[in-house]
Amino acid sequence: MKTMTGNGKSKVQTAVTKNIILVVLAAAFILLVPLAAMQFTDEVAWDLFDFAIAGALLAGTGVTYVMSATKVSNPRYRAVIGVALAVALLLVWIELAVGIIGT
Repeated sequence: MKTMTGNGKSKVQTAVTKNIILVVLAAAFILLVPLAAMQFTDEVAWDLFDFAIAGALLAGTGVTYVMSATKVSNPRYRAVIGVALAVALLLVWIELAVGIIGT
């Protein structure tokens, strides 16, 4: 039985929304690392496109995990989903960075 809050949203919906906001904020904070590095060294040279792609990858992966974790109650399956998403994120990130697949 779902409990309704005062504004009509279920507690599960509210928790998912809160988690998605936390994921987006975490992605933004992670992107502060290359932004700060750009201020101190010329070896990091990201443009707006790089930040947009990295933000989309990080936030998209996080939101995908949050949405899929709400559907699965078994902690082992949640861990498997998390590992699979992390591996997929790393493979895409590495491919975009240096192009190791298919070269």
